[in-house]
Amino acid sequence: MLISLVGFVALLVLVFLRLPLAFAMGMVGFFGFWYLIDYNWAAAMAMVARRIIDTGQDYSLSVIPLFILMGNLVTRAGLSGELYRASNAFVGHRKGGLSMATILSCGAFSAICGSSLATSATMAKVAMPQMRKYGYSDALATASIAAGGTLGILIPPSVMLVIYGLLTETSIRELFAAGFLPGLLGVLLYLGAVRWVVARDPDAAPPMARLSWPERWQALKGVLSTLLLFVVVMGGIYIGWFTPTESAGIGAMGAFVLALYRRALNYRVLKTVLLDTAKTSAVLFAVVIAALIFSNFINRAGLPDAMLELVAGLSLSPWLVIALILLIYILLGCVFESMSMLLLTVPVFFPLVAGLGFDLIWFGIVVVVVTEISLITPPVGMNVFVLSGVMKDIKTSTIFKGVVPFWCADIIRLALIVAIPAIALFLPGLMY
Repeated sequence: MLISLVGFVALLVLVFLRLPLAFAMGMVGFFGFWYLIDYNWAAAMAMVARRIIDTGQDYSLSVIPLFILMGNLVTRAGLSGELYRASNAFVGHRKGGLSMATILSCGAFSAICGSSLATSATMAKVAMPQMRKYGYSDALATASIAAGGTLGILIPPSVMLVIYGLLTETSIRELFAAGFLPGLLGVLLYLGAVRWVVARDPDAAPPMARLSWPERWQALKGVLSTLLLFVVVMGGIYIGWFTPTESAGIGAMGAFVLALYRRALNYRVLKTVLLDTAKTSAVLFAVVIAALIFSNFINRAGLPDAMLELVAGLSLSPWLVIALILLIYILLGCVFESMSMLLLTVPVFFPLVAGLGFDLIWFGIVVVVVTEISLITPPVGMNVFVLSGVMKDIKTSTIFKGVVPFWCADIIRLALIVAIPAIALFLPGLMY
């Protein structure tokens, strides 16, 4: 266990020295493994080579670039604007209605896009001008976008859930089913946060004129193609018609046809989309491979077994252990971005959680909800910094001040999912 802790300290030092996470995890995993097997270079190199080859040949991993490609094509097709108009048509007339419309459209767009950062950057360009036009406070407007963007890593299809499934060898299909209700709960709690802010400061979000029902249906027509794509992709997985990988391929093809139909594609745009997809996929694959190498090291060192023995020896309640793990996640969220946190901690914690008898599907949803919280937690808060980069005239402190009610809503959701596991496990249990 001491060797594992030394490895973790070395990893944290390398990360704080700004070494890319993939290199830091790979180096610590390689040299730690080399030390444990009596300085055998050949065996350590063979372990690394086997991890790279096995990961590169893993068919299930092809779901990652396909979902990324689908999200990039959907973004280029301009669907975010239509989703926002449709949401605004139904709730824009309420107090805080534009913020509510932003959260609803973020949830719908992130369900297709699958990326929190892309959702935040895209919706900032779509929603922010409208909210400013009608006198919304910068704090509430930016917080609605930053918080709504976090839904992208939970509402399926979610790349984060895919990576968790690969690290823990759990069913991606069941994880997607488990993420739906907690994602919906997050949307509802965010809407409640908007109402709470508006109740305290009505001037922060003045209401707009109510649209007629014909105007609402007209706005809804623009998103039917997007809804159909989501139903085909996720419905095919839930019903069992497609595997997640097949569904990702169908989704990418559907998004390509949709972008062509909307005349949003030409050679230059398609080249940019493919290059962005390749770069993002290469970065994710590098980090996943490094995480698996690091996982080999800590498993060889016996850290998961040692932690389980320590918990048993101290006679700690399993729920107290979960509470401590969640506290660690929330603290890490103050200094790490979500993907780094997931890859650093899951290989350590999931054997312990499984040994204590908890469901790994439920734990996956809990982990992703905690990483969602990290996206709007100071001082890192990646969604906040993305927004700050897009909206250069708004201070980062203003955005962080605005996200406080939404952060509290996330803590409430986390507590509900931990206290009532059926929120996450009802759909997987019903369907599979």
